[in-house]
Amino acid sequence: MTGEAADATVALIGLGEVGRVFAEDLRALGVTRIRAWDTAFADPGSRASVNAAELGLAPSSSAAEAVTGATFVLSAVTAMNSVPAASSAATAIDPGAWFFDLNSSSPGHKRESAALVDAAGGRYVEAALMSPIEPRRLTSPFLLGGPHAAAFRAEAADGLGLGAARVGADTVGVAAATKLCRSVVVKGLEALLSESLLSARHYGVEREVLDSLSNILPEADWDAIAGYFMSRSLQHGVRRAEEMEEAAATVAEAGVTPWMASATVERQRWAAQWRDALGQEDTISLVDAVRAAAGLDPKEQA
Repeated sequence: MTGEAADATVALIGLGEVGRVFAEDLRALGVTRIRAWDTAFADPGSRASVNAAELGLAPSSSAAEAVTGATFVLSAVTAMNSVPAASSAATAIDPGAWFFDLNSSSPGHKRESAALVDAAGGRYVEAALMSPIEPRRLTSPFLLGGPHAAAFRAEAADGLGLGAARVGADTVGVAAATKLCRSVVVKGLEALLSESLLSARHYGVEREVLDSLSNILPEADWDAIAGYFMSRSLQHGVRRAEEMEEAAATVAEAGVTPWMASATVERQRWAAQWRDALGQEDTISLVDAVRAAAGLDPKEQA
């Protein structure tokens, strides 16, 4: 157990997939004082409520209650709630407390959140997760930004298990721009592969399409990649759609019309409707399950 972890009081604002990983891994490091707040706690059947029950965490009554006395505040909410989360936390954050903003929000929204937290005496640290949280969990590559990022990396990151975190810039918004411009590609690939295979299956050419990808792209198991990307859209489409709205705003702020990012918003939001199709044994079975759930005409069998 490190001294930093043993002495930490942690507040988790948002107890979804990422919040749960932080709770589990910080406990493994010896953190015993963990509080949590999530707007979804109002629904006892929500993922946040289930996570709290399974982790044995008593939900706080508000964000302010959760952050009072905390030395480290993690904000991991949906993109559209990033600024409201910072605003709520700022009403009670302790002077000098770290506010680790891991939300996939635009550079502009990051700057709004930073202004709220820093004005209240907290130390805002912009963070961008540059990979899925699994399998590396807290050792995933986190890109840090803002005037407090270097101090956080030097004083707190290792003790909190964030050994792979690195400082990208001392200004807020750079890490967000990096993350969201990357998302145009990654979430766009999810949308492209989904749309391509759902259509290719209708014409009976799905195998030819997948096999042909290595003609212009690096040799890979494109069947497995397509299945993974499609499943991520089905499972996290709502969150990904919100993230891509922030990506579209980021592209627009650069003076570029966000045609691709905006289209990805719609495909990700559409995919989220068919989450019940998950659990298939292979990629084509997943494609068929989505087509059936969406009421698309069945593929004609030879």
